[in-house]
Order: sequence, then structure tokens, then C-alpha cells
Amino acid sequence: MEEYGNAQVARLPRRLRTFVIDQHYEKYTAVDQAVWRYVMRQNYYYLKDIAYYPYIKGLERAGLSIERIPELPTMNRNLGQIGWGAVTVDGFIPPAAFMEFQAYKVLVIATDIRQLNHIEYTPTPDIIHESAGHAPIIADPAYAEYLRHFGEIGSKALYSKQDFDLYESIRKLSILKEMPGSKDAEIEMMEKEVLDRQKNMGEPSEMALLSRLHWWTVEYGMIGSLEQPKIYGAGLLSSIGESVSCMLPTVEKRWYTAEAVHTPFDITSSQPQLFVTPDFETLLKILDDFASTMAFKQGGILALDKGMSSSNTCTVTLNSGIQLSGKISNYKNEKNEIAFLDLKGSCAIAYNFKEIPGMSAHRFPEGICLPMGAIDGVPQGLENCSELELHEIGLVEGDYGMLEYSSGYIFHGTLKRIFYQEGRPVLLTWLDAELMEPDGKSPVKTWEYFELPLGSQVISVFNGAADKEAFYNATVFNESSAVVVKLSSESANDQGINPFLEEYSQVRKIREEHLDTSNLSAIWLTLNGKLDKSWLCALEILELALEHEELSVLGMEIRASLLKFSATDKAYTKLITDGLILLEPAKLTMA
Repeated sequence: MEEYGNAQVARLPRRLRTFVIDQHYEKYTAVDQAVWRYVMRQNYYYLKDIAYYPYIKGLERAGLSIERIPELPTMNRNLGQIGWGAVTVDGFIPPAAFMEFQAYKVLVIATDIRQLNHIEYTPTPDIIHESAGHAPIIADPAYAEYLRHFGEIGSKALYSKQDFDLYESIRKLSILKEMPGSKDAEIEMMEKEVLDRQKNMGEPSEMALLSRLHWWTVEYGMIGSLEQPKIYGAGLLSSIGESVSCMLPTVEKRWYTAEAVHTPFDITSSQPQLFVTPDFETLLKILDDFASTMAFKQGGILALDKGMSSSNTCTVTLNSGIQLSGKISNYKNEKNEIAFLDLKGSCAIAYNFKEIPGMSAHRFPEGICLPMGAIDGVPQGLENCSELELHEIGLVEGDYGMLEYSSGYIFHGTLKRIFYQEGRPVLLTWLDAELMEPDGKSPVKTWEYFELPLGSQVISVFNGAADKEAFYNATVFNESSAVVVKLSSESANDQGINPFLEEYSQVRKIREEHLDTSNLSAIWLTLNGKLDKSWLCALEILELALEHEELSVLGMEIRASLLKFSATDKAYTKLITDGLILLEPAKLTMA
């Protein structure tokens, strides 16, 4: 994977590098470049007055320009100066991975760019949204810290199977809506699937709630006053349609408070209300207040309940510092007490986020089951005992030992080794061990060789493994999750190839290389009458015609045709009108 000489990108662990793909800049067509240029020119013209951060200054600091799609080496060179980096991915990636990239201070940028017919807004991540939306505001130190901190907290959030299923449906629907040649019936079917899953989510998970805070701040946030808010959210900064409509009085403006977590969102449509923060410090406070309610901060039964509901690999941290990673299957007895911990699937044992040698998922491919809770006669917990105290209660290496838990469970066997960390016992290795039911007669499980992690309390539960990289290496990460689902496509046109690609290319070359303009009339003759696919190219020819007096007649003809077409087809009225406005003198001064 290319690191572009960027320190933040170089720090990315292997599991995140799995999602990274090459940009392949040469695959962007002249139509793609025209789409970028149109959106960015519109953005600057409008956002220069309503964006929170000076738009051009932010673009320049991030290595972006109005004239052409950004290249990753340039972006990383510029972002590296403010302690960030950028990588390209193929569309959507899982929310937990997205959050981790943020925690590593790396922007995730989709390589695709929206189609000409979705130029105002696309529900699918694209390079306009990810770079021109997120990158310009990164230069603000307070906001950059909020983004990093959000990633750090978000990567710990527990999510449910329903979350993942809904994410997959929204991902497929968004791709389907953006993919040329998609059939209405396919879209309707996916819309129904999304709606059905939205209606059957159950209690929202931590990730679902955090996603709402992310949406109403990072994606669709506003800052300042309710009467005159400024835009900082990437979804608004990258949508030439919604960046305008969001300022209308019909879109309700509310103060951003912790209550925003109770407001769901629809990624496929415009937002009926937006939240305004007085400053970025408020965002950090609300985020930290919410984090204090999460399982990784709370611990105890509530945290284990959330972890078990997630049905995903998560980490249980004990008060000894031991961390057990796996899927929580059970932990309660009939008295609703934490009496044992049963983890299924690939499991691992770590201490302070570092896997203990020999305790990887290779060692525990089918799970871990262990007794939990207070031990009779050891009120301080085994994890707080000295070697002498362990000997006094009968725990001597090489000898038979027995532990009676306050829950009634009895554990016994031959103690082989006591494993210490920072002078404290954290793990006991046993031979011929057995866990007995509270009646003392029925065995729950027996082991020839058993590792018993110490810890009488659960102080944290969070998403994923403790030592993520070691766990990734042991479980062979499923790389298919990093691949965008490819849906239906038939003909060349269905694959997004504009029939006037050559004309767009010629016009771009004439403008950028200051070539002879005499060929523009012939190009216009090819486009005229087919403006549904070529209106943007026609606007670019008109722009050049207005700069050359000898092309004034051509310019008048193009303007008249565009106005007539926009009046006939309302889908293009705003796009063409906005494009014509920028061709008026002094409308787009880049100073």
C-alpha cells in the first residue's frame, strides 16, 4: 500500500490497510473532471459566504483545487503538515473501520465520483463528498480533535446484527441509485428492504446512536446562531443542492444537544431539520457525556448485556487488567448475577491491549468459559493478592487447589503456573481442572489444561478485540467486507460511459492548454439537441466563447439553447441557471 510519505498513513495497521485501494487517477474521464469542476465552482460561489471555515483556504491547505479532481500524493503532502492523512477506498466500508481510520487521523476517500445525472447529490460516498466535504475543515484544530476523538470512541461502540444488516441494505441501495442502468424495480425492492429493516431495528445500539451524533455533526452540522448558522458538515459542504436548500426557513434549525441522539436520519434524502452548535467545544462535551453511558465506560451487567446483544466479537476487561475477546454467549446465573463468562468463537486473552504470548485465537478457536465473581475467603480478589497471600489460601504452583465462588460454583485442579503482570497475579494455569455446579455434584466442564484469568469485576466491554492486530492475524480477516457490491449493468452506456466523452475531452484540453478555439463550433453542433447528456459540456464551451470576442455569436446561440432546454426540462433548470450565473463577470473571483 502506498504511504505517500505521510506519517499518519504509515501508522495504519494491517487490518485497516485491507480496505485501502489505489486511486488509479488515470481512470477519471473528462466528464468526471467536468463534474468536479462544476460542483466545486458552485460550492465556492455559494459556500464562500455560508461555510464556517474559509472555503478556498481550507481547500488549499488540504491540497485540493477547484479545477481538477484531487490526487492522493498531493493531498497527503498537504494534510501531513496538519497531522492528518488520506487513503482511497472502494465506496462504503463498515462503520467500525471508518471510525478507526478517524482515530488514526486518516480521511477515508471513496475513489468514485458521482454521475452527471446525480451531480447535485449522491447517497453513495464519492470523492467530492469525502475530500471537498471533509478535508477543508480539518485545518481547524478544534474540529480536527473532535473528529479524531469521535473515531476513538466510535471504534469502541457496540453494534448489533440489525445494525450490520441495515448498513448492508443502505449500502446496496445507495450504490444501486448511483449505478447507471439500474432498474426502477431493483431500486424499489431495495428501498422496501431498507424500510423493513428500519422498522425492525429494536433498541438502538451504541453504534446506531453514535452514528446519529456523527450524522448531525460531522456530516450535517451547522455552527453559530440559529438565525445565521454556518455550514461545517461534509454532507452539506459537498451537496450543491442541499447546501442551498438547508438555509431555507422550511428546514428547522435546532440547538445541538444530547437530544440529537434520539433523532434518526435517512441517508437517501434531504434532512427536514439540522442541528446548530455554538462552537466545537460543545461537540466534544456532548460526545464525552454520551461516551460515559457506553459499555466501555460503564462495565458491569449492563455492559455485558450490550455485548451479548451485539452478537459480535467484543472485549471484556476485568479489574485485573486482563482482557477477554470473543462473542459473549452467557454470563448470568438464575439470580441474575455475573457468575461465569462464556465466550464463543475465536477468542484471545490480552493484558492492557497486548495479547499474552500463547493466548491467541489459535489457542482458543472455539471459545472460553470461566467462573467469575467473588471468591469465599478472598474479599480483595485473587488479582490483588501477593504471592504469600496466594500460598495462604492454598494456591501453590505444583499443588492441588480449590476455589469456592460466592455464586456457589467450585473450581479445582492442579495449579501449574501463576502469571504475573506489573507484580500482580492475572492468570492461573491449571492441569486436570474441573468446574462444578453450585450443588457440588454436577460438573459444568472439565479441562486437561486450563487458563483461568483473574478478575472479580467487569469494568469495560467494547467492540472488537483488545489486541486488534494480533486478533486480525490469527482469525484471517474477511476481506470481502472491503469490496463494494457490484449490481446490475448491461450496455456501455449503462456502465456510465457518456456518449459525448470525446467532446468533453476536447473542450477540457482547449481550456487547460489554451489551444485554438476554432473547433468549438463543430463540437457544439454535435451537442446541440442532446443536452440531457451534454449540458455541462455546452456550459464549458459557452465559458470559453465569452472569453473570445470572435466567438460571441456562438456564445449567444449556446446560451439561447441552454435556456430553452432548461425551461422545457425542469430537472435541469437549476443546474443550468446556476451554471450561467457563474459565467457573469466577477461572479467567481478566486482571490
